[in-house]
Amino acid sequence: MATTLLLPNTDPTATMLLLAATDHNIPVLESLLKTTSANALDPETQQTALHVAIASCTPEDTAEELKAASETVKLLLQHGAIWNDLDMAGDTPGCIAERLGLMGLYELMVDAGVRAEMLLARLDAYQELSGGEDEEMSVDGGGEATEPTDSSIKTDETGLTEPDKDNVTSAGYLASALTYHPDKLVDSDNNGVMMEWERGIMERSVEVLLPHKKPGRRVLNIGFGMGIIDTFFQAKQPAHHVVVEPHPDVLARLTADGWAKKPGVEILPGRWQDVLPALVARDIVFDAIYFDTFAEPYTSLRQFFSEFVIKLLAPAGSPGDGGRFSFFHGLGADRRISYDVYTRIVEMDLFEAGLETKWEIVLLKNGGDAAGEEGAALWHGVRRRYWVLGEYQLPVCQFLG
Repeated sequence: MATTLLLPNTDPTATMLLLAATDHNIPVLESLLKTTSANALDPETQQTALHVAIASCTPEDTAEELKAASETVKLLLQHGAIWNDLDMAGDTPGCIAERLGLMGLYELMVDAGVRAEMLLARLDAYQELSGGEDEEMSVDGGGEATEPTDSSIKTDETGLTEPDKDNVTSAGYLASALTYHPDKLVDSDNNGVMMEWERGIMERSVEVLLPHKKPGRRVLNIGFGMGIIDTFFQAKQPAHHVVVEPHPDVLARLTADGWAKKPGVEILPGRWQDVLPALVARDIVFDAIYFDTFAEPYTSLRQFFSEFVIKLLAPAGSPGDGGRFSFFHGLGADRRISYDVYTRIVEMDLFEAGLETKWEIVLLKNGGDAAGEEGAALWHGVRRRYWVLGEYQLPVCQFLG
């Protein structure tokens, strides 16, 4: 076991806690945690007890040493340690575990993140039902996390860390002027709304959403953007292809490109929250539904599949048949642990809505994981990088049974 060098702390008790966490000294920790917060941190490094408990390990440690580290992490979490606190390097404890190859400790942090975020979601729902004030909530062990941005919020603010004052809102986006470039679509603040590197994801999404050749298929896409996925949908020659798009600049672009004149295409201008009730009233169902909006919170995605997918998706049929739903899964994609946490959370929420999810891994050959000069060129002109991972988890959802 390596030893983490701790800089002097102005609080002697906090320093003792950090040292005990570093050494995985359970008896001392249990005694200190009776009177000291598990979230004590070093003022110079901003590392918490969770950070140092993990950072003091190596993959070469013995099984006994790694067990002591695991018990230390569990004890700290039980006493309210925040799973996603950031140190001065911008790392969560889970980030350190992943980088060191300590996957057992990493899984502990992912599980802690799932528990904390699910608890916050339930508390938020309770607060709404009880008429509580609409304010940020924080509970011991849950962190001071706010809601994650939805699949295509396309900023590096996942909502799993401290909120960004400059984060994009849906209203702000709809009022913003958009600019089309050959390789990207950006808003007036140069936030990436959609980028060309996503093409491979969109192509594969269409393949899994419409795997069988049969006439009369219906397709619904929420969010046109650069028209990448709609182009792939058109190649499948659907009988009815509905596109919902709220932004006036995108509507102008798709009109100029003749989308309304393409076979079977129907454009519904407006926010999906406003136009879908009328579509539901038409009593039609779709073989494939895709959701890729911008600057909406996770609750919007959850509302979409909980209230509208269950009404608009074709019912389950024989094996391999039945409607299929997918969405651009960029939840927390600026950080591996955030992505893994929200992959599990969204799967549980989909299950609660009556949808079974299967995941397909799509490797990003020229995608958001590009580093060095290639990455700099890829993200040139984009304000913030909203993807840093080397693979994409593609969700394929169908009704249970």
